[in-house]
Amino acid sequence: MPEELNQIVILGSGPAGYTAALYAARANLSPLVVEGLAPGGQLTITTEVENYPGFENGIQGPEMMEVFRRQAARFGARLTAGEARAVNLRKWPFEVDVDGSSLKAQALIVATGASAKLLGLASEKRLMGYGVSACATCDGAFFKDREAVVVGGGDTALEEAIFLTRFCARVMIVHRRSELRASKIMQERARRNSKVSFIWDSVIEEIHGEPKSGVSGVTLKNVRSGATTELRIDAVFVAIGHQPNSEAFRGQLEMDELGYIKVAPGSTRTSVEGVFAAGDVTDRVYRQAVTAAGTGCMAAIDAERWLEARQHAHAGAA
Repeated sequence: MPEELNQIVILGSGPAGYTAALYAARANLSPLVVEGLAPGGQLTITTEVENYPGFENGIQGPEMMEVFRRQAARFGARLTAGEARAVNLRKWPFEVDVDGSSLKAQALIVATGASAKLLGLASEKRLMGYGVSACATCDGAFFKDREAVVVGGGDTALEEAIFLTRFCARVMIVHRRSELRASKIMQERARRNSKVSFIWDSVIEEIHGEPKSGVSGVTLKNVRSGATTELRIDAVFVAIGHQPNSEAFRGQLEMDELGYIKVAPGSTRTSVEGVFAAGDVTDRVYRQAVTAAGTGCMAAIDAERWLEARQHAHAGAA
């Protein structure tokens, strides 16, 4: 692990992290990217990506992230494995503990992303990207005229279900309770949609299918009676929420009630001067690769300008 003082350290290696690295590298700032435990972020668990500009015929998620990575490295971004376990933002230069090794940064870009909350089934993991998804906006178009299940009972689940009705012949919302947590207006929209139906008091116990052929069905368990039923289905969309990967910054960066890092309007500046945040760790609304990349670009430019202003201020003082 480099021990010198780094001008910019970027934590995270999804679209936001790699885009920030590309811009910072082209500005001759020699950024150090701490890639985390899963380099490439959430896109590494998707298959075909069709909605990222520039890839006319689509591209596999892991392949796209490798392209991002190589492009950043081409301009001089330094890439290192490991995870930021702790940070000290109360002193400058900032200190980051990466798997027991300490590194220092003049400016820090947090692009640690968010993780979709999942059901925890082995079959869910095996079929992720092959009919199981945590993003209807990303994958809904693959299931035109098919039947899908959405798991969840909040606004996100209902928004996903309503979005899927643009493509799917039928969408069933599976919820473990007998009433929804979603807002009244979203409930009304879902109930008015003829393609949407509800399966109450139920959880998915198993997802059936193979990666080659996709999802073929699910086993549902009624949490009240304990009875199980089989349901033929073509896709499972898990919409039980996301968890921002911000735990290492708790108590040092201002966050909202869900743990998303707050940034200044129209900027990537956080509550600590010299620390910037980009991508899904700040975004509870869009959570798309293209929006993450956009804020990664913003963070690099913000950090570059902050470093330059600080340098000029110190030069003037001298």
